[in-house]
Amino acid sequence: MADRLYTANDADEVLSALRFETKLEKATLARIAFALSLEEAGANVPQSASFTGGEMKRPTFIGEDEVFIRMLISYVHQKRDITEDEFFSNRSIVKNHIDNGAVLLGRLFQECGRDADTLLYRLLNDVEFGGRREAAGRDLDIFIGRTLLQRHELTMELNNTAKHANSHLAIMGKPGVGKTQFLLKILTDIRIQSNYQTNFIYFDYKGDVVDNGRFLEVAKVHPYRLLQSGQNLPINPFILPAYDEQTINVSAREKAESFASINSKLGVVQKGALTEAIRAAYAQRAGSAAPYPDFHDIYQIVISMYEEDNKKDDSLIEVLRDLADFDLFWRHGSDIAPIDRLSDRTILIDVHTMPVLKELVAYLVIERLYKEMSVLPDSPIKNGRRTIRTILVIDEAHNYLNQNNIFLQRIIREGRSKGIVVFFASQSPNDYQQKFFNFQELLEFAFIFQCEGVAGGSIQDILGCSAKSAKDLQVEIARLEPWQVIARSPEKTEEFVKFTAEAFYKSYA
Repeated sequence: MADRLYTANDADEVLSALRFETKLEKATLARIAFALSLEEAGANVPQSASFTGGEMKRPTFIGEDEVFIRMLISYVHQKRDITEDEFFSNRSIVKNHIDNGAVLLGRLFQECGRDADTLLYRLLNDVEFGGRREAAGRDLDIFIGRTLLQRHELTMELNNTAKHANSHLAIMGKPGVGKTQFLLKILTDIRIQSNYQTNFIYFDYKGDVVDNGRFLEVAKVHPYRLLQSGQNLPINPFILPAYDEQTINVSAREKAESFASINSKLGVVQKGALTEAIRAAYAQRAGSAAPYPDFHDIYQIVISMYEEDNKKDDSLIEVLRDLADFDLFWRHGSDIAPIDRLSDRTILIDVHTMPVLKELVAYLVIERLYKEMSVLPDSPIKNGRRTIRTILVIDEAHNYLNQNNIFLQRIIREGRSKGIVVFFASQSPNDYQQKFFNFQELLEFAFIFQCEGVAGGSIQDILGCSAKSAKDLQVEIARLEPWQVIARSPEKTEEFVKFTAEAFYKSYA
């Protein structure tokens, strides 16, 4: 019976580095790696042929849990009898999983921005799923500013279900009046108050947030700078909950409709070609370890279809070529696995340098989030407070609101029970008046900074005030000073409240 094994050199380097970063013992990290590999690789764990790493003693790793660990291996590997050599040695199942799991841990650490706390929270979320543990996203009471005259403090009870129908929020105002700093302050407060369990996905349209190092640090945000330094999103829009024919067909049609809603040049013929190509791409990948295509697969299939039919390049080819050439999303052969659960991440997607496809990237990520949301259990409520899991943050939202994005609409309609919330930042209340969807009636929190040319009807719908008050406010909104805000009043006796907004740079200097 072997009393020790030697890990692979690469595994030992990862475990040693993580020991320094996390302050956890190497044996504890090895057990985490073992469990991670059991879950990810299962019986298909690769055989490890390297023994030049660190020593792992049997009593240190196994402890008093030998029966339990043997049971786990027996269940995952479908082996009733496990020999001593198979169980713990340099040729054992345990060693294979430690070495493989250490590689997976190293990748997770990179995805988490090399932040130890983020890594541990990610692992905790993966192990203890959903409603059994979610509690730290409750009691989100955010200090937002002080009233103009009395200087009374104002607090936004974001997830108080007794007071508010939902937690969707909109911040409106022209550039330079303070709305982005206000938004960053709210998001950072939420992250800290939730002990970093409430996540957000932020689309940075202007590029002014991705360079705010203090915000990225305090809120523990992982930035993805698209088209810069070869960065792409480790997200595959083609991952599905199942890969049966019906699920694939529905998804292919939805993808084609998504492309067409962004690019008006895509007609019926192009949508049909794209739908067919997506189905064919799934068929090509069927039976593989990753049974979903990437945009390179789709592009090559469409190219072949066009060449066979002797068709010239058109707008569909142009869009797919850009998606493939720019490497915006995860592709097969990548060193990093695609993100499994998007709602478990806090990321900032910087699209400001992209000459094209900004809206399409957002659309595809929003679609992915909705598909994930639809299979989540309901978010737990305790003492009238609903746990918020993830916030979708859309900056410069006027670029997205007119696209008839069915998945964004579904998140706004259905996200309340799932703990998925949408925050908008845009230039005017007028942006939310869309014929195909009433955004205004589903925005529980609305903050209007200085902006001009606001329609009285938009003010009335956003604030829920009378027509007379809305008309009076048209001039007042245009004359607001920077940082001054008009919002719905928390008092039933008042239609609105005016206050000075709190800024991120002041709260987190």
